[in-house]
Amino acid sequence: MTAPEEIQQFWDEDADIYDNSPSHHPQHPQEQAAWAAALRRLLPDPPASVLDAGAGTGFLSLLLAAQGYQVTALDVSARMLDRLRAKAHDRGLEVATVQAEATNPPAGPFDAVIERHLIWTLPDPPAALAAWRAAAPAGRLVLAEGSWGQASGIAGLQATARALAERVRPAEPGHHGHYSGQLTASLPYGRGLTPAQAVALVQASPWGPARLTRLRDVEWAILDGRGLLAELLGTHHRWAITAGS
Repeated sequence: MTAPEEIQQFWDEDADIYDNSPSHHPQHPQEQAAWAAALRRLLPDPPASVLDAGAGTGFLSLLLAAQGYQVTALDVSARMLDRLRAKAHDRGLEVATVQAEATNPPAGPFDAVIERHLIWTLPDPPAALAAWRAAAPAGRLVLAEGSWGQASGIAGLQATARALAERVRPAEPGHHGHYSGQLTASLPYGRGLTPAQAVALVQASPWGPARLTRLRDVEWAILDGRGLLAELLGTHHRWAITAGS
């Protein structure tokens, strides 16, 4: 099985439980509102056309459609897109869907391309960025990412404490399993992406100069109402890279 085939199979099998994880599909209204506000800051105004690359079950796509954007959801997994379409139907929202690899987006042209937590799972991120630029030649790029790997200082201590807490109080799984070791090792960012790596990646692509923004309101909303322990443990840093017009 090739790497793209293994990736597609993994996410097809993941579709039924993917939304169990609050990092995949935030449930609290304040967190959804924080993400909606962040999207409006980062993107052109609606009704701009937006390609949501690696849309999964549609968290970003549905938030965007609810704000009046013209959304096309791109994902390699047919079952993930099935879930997205069902949710869009239930909410009375219009979202076009395209099943394809990230390096083969629809032609567009789009006013913006956005992704969330996708770069780590791409076999060839530079090729994907180049393809997205071709689909949005005069548009904007938004990478919504998080620092999931190793951290230093206070953030590192908090990450270690969160890992210990999760062993004591494990959450409902948001994945059915893990990538194989061979597949993870083959991915350029399979163990996480730092802001510095993301900036360098974008600036080496046809998108050119990159801008970095910390999504502190999203971080605050994730912790709001969860109690003192959650406040002490903190959460992964969320940030966005933007480029283009």
